[in-house]
Amino acid sequence: METIDAIILGIIQGLTEFLPVSSSGHLELGKAILGDNSIPEESLLFTVILHFATALSTIVVFRKDILILIKGLLQFKKNEESIFSLKIIISMIPAVLVGLFFEEQLERLFGSNVMFVGFMLLITAALLWFADKAKSTRKPVSISNAFVIGIAQAIAMLPGISRSGATISTSVLLGNDKTKAARFSFLMVIPLIFGKIAKDLLSGDLIFSSENSIPMTVGFIAAFVSGLFACTWMISLVKKSKLTYFAVYCIIVGLLAISFGFIK
Repeated sequence: METIDAIILGIIQGLTEFLPVSSSGHLELGKAILGDNSIPEESLLFTVILHFATALSTIVVFRKDILILIKGLLQFKKNEESIFSLKIIISMIPAVLVGLFFEEQLERLFGSNVMFVGFMLLITAALLWFADKAKSTRKPVSISNAFVIGIAQAIAMLPGISRSGATISTSVLLGNDKTKAARFSFLMVIPLIFGKIAKDLLSGDLIFSSENSIPMTVGFIAAFVSGLFACTWMISLVKKSKLTYFAVYCIIVGLLAISFGFIK
């Protein structure tokens, strides 16, 4: 993999992992536009490295929240932190089940399926638009809400459906406070990412080549830095109810993707 390709992919992953525009969808569109020969198929190891970078950026941004959660859990009693952790676990259930039983079916949807990505981006746009119009409340995420948001996260495994967009929009439409919705959305994905990384490492499918060490390193840095920016920016945007801008963006890119699919 060329160094410049690694940087581009890292930036795309870092930005779109947190902004509600679908990281998987944008990576598929990028490969389709640039051509498979221009950007080689990403190795599983490179994908793992990019996801680790964005997970690490989430931990940095929410380091105070995570530290408070850990301290609360170490008290080994029912408290606000243990209840929040239970909500995180419940939210993971749908995505874990989909990953275990439908992994092969999901993989078939990837591979420059531009038109499918385009239609899914239109769905993402609709979710963002409705969420931006929802009334602001101070309601926290409940246990039942956590499971429904988890279902949205599982659906967002489809290329073109934004994970952050789907989970934040679902949470807001359920009547939750927008800031709390964003916080829960970003924290709920951390265990899933590390779980997926552990699964891939234990599978033995990861292939490391010393000649790719530089591209992987710069790709990691690009994803981490852009992830820090996107995560912080997204929290600010949700507070100010600016999701409609991303809805318009998803509509434009979605229609372009569908048109590109017809031409291709």
